[in-house]
Amino acid sequence: MTNTLLPTSIVGSLPKPAWLAQPEVLWSPWELSGDALVEGKQDALRAAVHEQRRRGLDIISDGEQTRQHFVTTFIEHLDGVDFSRRETVRIRDRYDASVPTVVGAVSRRQPVFVDDAVFLREQTDQPIKWALPGPMTMIDTLADRHYASREKLAWEFATILNQEARELEAAGVDVIQFDEPAFNVFFDEMKDWGIAALERAAEGLRAETVVHICYGYGIKANNDWKATLGDEWRQYEQSFPLLQRSTIDVVSLESHHSHVPMELIELVRGKKVMLGAIDVASDEIESPDDVADTLRRALAFVDADKLIPSTNCGMAPLSRGVAYDKLSALVAGADIVRAELAGSGAPR
Repeated sequence: MTNTLLPTSIVGSLPKPAWLAQPEVLWSPWELSGDALVEGKQDALRAAVHEQRRRGLDIISDGEQTRQHFVTTFIEHLDGVDFSRRETVRIRDRYDASVPTVVGAVSRRQPVFVDDAVFLREQTDQPIKWALPGPMTMIDTLADRHYASREKLAWEFATILNQEARELEAAGVDVIQFDEPAFNVFFDEMKDWGIAALERAAEGLRAETVVHICYGYGIKANNDWKATLGDEWRQYEQSFPLLQRSTIDVVSLESHHSHVPMELIELVRGKKVMLGAIDVASDEIESPDDVADTLRRALAFVDADKLIPSTNCGMAPLSRGVAYDKLSALVAGADIVRAELAGSGAPR
């Protein structure tokens, strides 16, 4: 990924500019259309790259500027899914949403994000990361009227994701992330076939692979759910031992201001850990010392050369100013701990 100690990265989305989509609203419709939309998306992506570099991030992402939704934008480009036929389903077993319907065999006629990834690659010579939805999270964001089997549909999506991931790698993407918040909810399915489907999506990649498992955006439905989880959030206890034995290179988790016991990171010992050291459910800007404290506590359970400081989740619901100031805090906090490690003679 990079030779930098404690390389910093965002996990997923950054806020979009107001001229592209309504600010601080998830999945808001585009303000532009036609050629102007294509140009506007590229301008927004270029601006997101500029801000990440200006704030000092080591691994650069697209900030999901060219997509409305981290799952359905990918699905929109697939055959076999009817977006005009919508049903209301329970997403992540905690809130209802109107979703498209699988009406036939799913397939990928052409690349979905590759042109955008090529454009991202042209903006920087730093390592770049691209996020894709994971197979289990994809099936949980649809109504299925064709396969009548969550497992069967997940395997179809895994094959499609692998096709996309291989082409993203060929376009110059260094890190490919799969977003699987469903792993924090559907434990039996995750164990039975979810991990295997994820490995199928990542099969044969030379790019570094990440699985991101979080507790969701800082929106009311997610915050209400978190309030029911008690003083300790131990959901990762289900997935981490399985991921430790998997072919996935990096495990990305929510940490700062969560109730996840830090010692759970020990369960993925040997893997790289992308640690959420920025709270995306609050407008309060962390201090560099806040970030540094979170990283120090994590270092009891992960080797320094395997720790990647990051955000907890996507930041699309935040204002642009808050989001970018949080990135500055992330980098400054990582700098503090880097200096401490250098002084202690820790491996670089």
